Amino acid sequence: MTTTRQHKVSRLLQKELGDYFQRQGSALTGGKMITVTVVRISPDLGVAKVYLSVFPGENAKEAVQAISDKAGLVRSELGNKLRNQLRHIPEFAFFLDDSLDYIDRIEDLLKDE
Repeated sequence: MTTTRQHKVSRLLQKELGDYFQRQGSALTGGKMITVTVVRISPDLGVAKVYLSVFPGENAKEAVQAISDKAGLVRSELGNKLRNQLRHIPEFAFFLDDSLDYIDRIEDLLKDE
């Protein structure tokens, strides 16, 4: 169960991370388009799990790993931008969101039948 504060902070982080990856994402991942699909934040607002969708899908795990390696840089960039809105910027843990691939696979299986 998420609190109102968790929800507000996660939406703020999703918006700002999306803007950041729109500007800097191709430099971090070698030209891939990054979309922030979900941000889930811990109750103490200390850790944020960020789920990313990568297009094109090949080598998506490597792209997410490249972003994870630069998590400190991403956190400091957001800290500079959000310093007047958040007292503490959470640590980021980046994960690949493969829900679109899963949906495509199910649709392909249903078409075969």
